[in-house]
Amino acid sequence: MPEEFDRKAYKRAMSEAINHIEERIHEACEVSGRARSEVKLIAVSKTVDLAQVEVAYELGLRYLGENRPQELVRKYEGLIGNYPDLHFHMIGNLQSNKINSLLGKAELIHSVSFLKPAKQINTRAAREDLVQDVLLEVNISGEKSKEGMSSSELKESFEELLSLDNLHIIGLMTMAPQGDLGVAEKCFEDLRMLRDSLEDAYPSCELSELSMGMSEDFSQAIRQGATIIRLGRSIFDPQFRV
Repeated sequence: MPEEFDRKAYKRAMSEAINHIEERIHEACEVSGRARSEVKLIAVSKTVDLAQVEVAYELGLRYLGENRPQELVRKYEGLIGNYPDLHFHMIGNLQSNKINSLLGKAELIHSVSFLKPAKQINTRAAREDLVQDVLLEVNISGEKSKEGMSSSELKESFEELLSLDNLHIIGLMTMAPQGDLGVAEKCFEDLRMLRDSLEDAYPSCELSELSMGMSEDFSQAIRQGATIIRLGRSIFDPQFRV
């Protein structure tokens, strides 16, 4: 997206895109007997600049997802002064040397993929005297190209993860394989069932959030219980339609 763009035309196109997305969210919620308020829409703004995010804000979007820590920090510092009700989520891989920059800025970290980074976040958060909300990333599909713990790895380490006092685990996250919506929906179902089994095994733990579903497969994710969907191109790219 060039720095100079037709803001009115872009806003009109984005408004149409958001309206279409909302229709599909409502349809998926209705099919699954859920309320629209149960699903949080994260606008993944990794491909756009501040001006495009401002347009999204004007159209009512309040949650931003970034996959690079430095870009989250840049947008946070460039926008939060004028838009204090924006919420920033870290959805990408998190290197240990970037953790400090995110604390106090990322409301939720979706991508805690192993025990080691969980411990690192916990240690840094303790130094800052804060508790960081996180999701545990699970590689439900088993694809080598995807980050995250396997279901068995998560179960083996879950008790230790719960013992980290400055980490507040509020749910799970996954990415489904692309190209087959039936496979994607089964992936989302498996994540929900994994969440349910963990809550049964640890009654004091409430894993209320399921972050799953992107531009191509968010309807399937909502039908399987997604509470957070992560949409980028379908919001910010005027040429892309779901």
